[in-house]
Amino acid sequence: MLFPESWLRAYVNPDLDTEELSHRLTMAGLEVEETQAAAPPFNGIVVGHIIEVEQHPNADRLRVCRVDDGSGESLQIVCGAPNAAAGLKVPLARVGAELPGGMKIGAVKMRGVASAGMLCSARELGMSEDHAGLLELKADAPVGADLRHYLDLDDTVFTLKLTPNRADCLSIRGVAREVAALTGAPVKTPEFEAVTPTINDRLPVTVEAADLCGRFAGRVIRGVNARAETPSWMKERLERAGQRSISALVDISNYVMLELGRPTHVFDIKRIAAGLTVRWAREGESLELLSGQVVALQPDVGIIAAGDVVESMAGIMGGEATAVTLDTTDIYLEGAFWWPEAIMGRARRYKFSSEASHRFERGVDFANIPEDLEYMTRLIVDICGGQVGPLDDQIITLPERKPVRMRLDRCRRVLGIPVEQDEVKDVFTRLGMQFTIEGDVFVVEPPSYRFDLVIEEDLIEEVARIYGFERIPDQPPRARAKMLSLPETRRGPHELRARLAALDYQEVINFSFVEEAWERDYAGRDDPIRLLNPIASQLAVMRSTLIGGLVANIAHNMRRRQSRVRVFELGRVFWRNPDVRDGDLTVAGVEQPNRLAAAAWGPAYDEQWGAATRPVDFYDMKADLAALIGRRANAVRYVPAVHPALHPGRSAQLELEGKIIGWIGELHPRWVQKAELGHAPVVFEVDVDAISSVAMPELGELSRQPVVIRDLAVWVDASVSYQELLDTLTRAVASDANLAIVRDVRLFDVWRDKSAANEEKSLAFRFWLQNPQATLDDATVDACMAALLQALTDQHGARQRA
Repeated sequence: MLFPESWLRAYVNPDLDTEELSHRLTMAGLEVEETQAAAPPFNGIVVGHIIEVEQHPNADRLRVCRVDDGSGESLQIVCGAPNAAAGLKVPLARVGAELPGGMKIGAVKMRGVASAGMLCSARELGMSEDHAGLLELKADAPVGADLRHYLDLDDTVFTLKLTPNRADCLSIRGVAREVAALTGAPVKTPEFEAVTPTINDRLPVTVEAADLCGRFAGRVIRGVNARAETPSWMKERLERAGQRSISALVDISNYVMLELGRPTHVFDIKRIAAGLTVRWAREGESLELLSGQVVALQPDVGIIAAGDVVESMAGIMGGEATAVTLDTTDIYLEGAFWWPEAIMGRARRYKFSSEASHRFERGVDFANIPEDLEYMTRLIVDICGGQVGPLDDQIITLPERKPVRMRLDRCRRVLGIPVEQDEVKDVFTRLGMQFTIEGDVFVVEPPSYRFDLVIEEDLIEEVARIYGFERIPDQPPRARAKMLSLPETRRGPHELRARLAALDYQEVINFSFVEEAWERDYAGRDDPIRLLNPIASQLAVMRSTLIGGLVANIAHNMRRRQSRVRVFELGRVFWRNPDVRDGDLTVAGVEQPNRLAAAAWGPAYDEQWGAATRPVDFYDMKADLAALIGRRANAVRYVPAVHPALHPGRSAQLELEGKIIGWIGELHPRWVQKAELGHAPVVFEVDVDAISSVAMPELGELSRQPVVIRDLAVWVDASVSYQELLDTLTRAVASDANLAIVRDVRLFDVWRDKSAANEEKSLAFRFWLQNPQATLDDATVDACMAALLQALTDQHGARQRA
């Protein structure tokens, strides 16, 4: 929010300089993000009076002006502005003056004619972007007066960064209340005489939706002059508050909103066929807004209609059909209280925002509507004239302001200071709050403009703000340091992240809400969990897999000429589960497990001279997954299966202790082509809980006996997988005491004879055998290998390869 300091001091003028006032506001929770002068630094510029204008003898677009600068002698100045005319008062930069940016003015000759100074436009002075001509000053401007002093250009413009709960400070009146509470300076409200109605004209208004509009007030004003010029003092305040002047009626409406925090709307009453109706929109209705945008209205959007014609989006923006123009003579002035819940999110849904919606969705004072409209009426009559009708005020349903109780001892415990009861009474009195005291309990009636005072902690915050955060002693808490033991059988998320980072992966953090197409493509879900109020239309559903985000990360980096990408993410996914109930961290019907996913794309290794460049493949990713899982990696089974996101012939389901814990494989060619990746990334996604548990380390004596290494190559049918053979060997070792000497087994070769008629493959295993008590003899080793071969033969028809 922007506002000039002079406007604020017209309401409340504490004995503080600009810097101290800014600091006080910031420390009270109204952060002053920036302060800057109304115009950039310049000097030597005064009010000049053009006495005479002649055409330049050597240039068609230049004029020679005779200018009075108040010194008693006129100056000759060459000027190219199209509006330079005799009698005009304009800014004059004398010889020696310095303009914004450091440019100094000197005496020069322009096309052979001497020029002793410069006549300035608003842009040359840094006051606005208008450079169509000279900045025209008032006719009564004193000639020779310093321009900075005359236009009050040393005024400071404040930029407030307000939190969403402080809608009461989105106006000069609201900030003035805060300054008064902080400093004790009195607030001076604008004094005006209410306009006496001179006509009896009324516009009937029917409020059909009490949950949309709680109070509606308005009046008819006829015979206004919409072409009247907005007063310079109002223009100046509006411009310094970031609002450009449009027309007198629009400017007055904006002025009242900025000064009092009261958004209003002015209708051209001649464009309204009948009375107004306040209701919810109906299917199929649309509206052309003042901005020119045409929106298709939905049933949860409030509107003001004239008969069956929609005239305005209630509390958001008016419609073009009944907008006031320079030809408007009869108007209807409207002010209302719109329920915040009825305005929230509606403007963002249509991808725009307005000053009115910004205020109404946070809560606007519902008690002072008639008084504010009377003030606005006085401004309209004084500036535009007109005949005023009676003010109609309908009260439908107003918010119930329930008293809030604050225990004094609770306030002391939260703030950590022994604040006295009299100090709390003074705080609430300065804030203009009505309260009673029941023992040590303050019972406070929240003002109609404070929608943020609901619970006890809200009042404690008010005490802290006005008491002064800087007065609260900065004492660090004291507590006995207690070292917490880390469970040896559990790995936390930080360790999992560290392991993947050590494997040359970079962590990413993606949104939990994703495109609906991702859920359909990568998870096969046609009915994902939808968001009621998405931050963007394309981010409308909750993710059930992390793969889509990683693919998008790879595509983003590829488009920026990255040839090798390795990324991972640890985060929650969201699945439908009717057994889940509401809790502190859960939502009914939605399961939210933690998942860990990684993706690799491009060369397996960075380009180097010691190894040939090759693309990353399934087995590279499998090795990384095994390194991540650690000692339990051998217990993970890789079962060929089909996943919507993965290549049907190059993907596997991960099983651990009989449970499915995740997936691994290449991205499906269809999605590779859709993402324009060129070649497929390899991905895995696993359940975090499943890989976080590890076995307790056990101490064991190192055997002094030698290890015997034997190889066994067998022929099996091509359809038999390595996982099936490994499962058979594992069961055989576990069930036969004579095979307990088997310490490890690994596959080291796969070979197919393409010339053979039968479809067989050869798999070669290497076994590590050791008896910790005695040296193995050949007979024991041969018997063990024979038993292992027999197990493979019995289960899979394997035969030993010669």
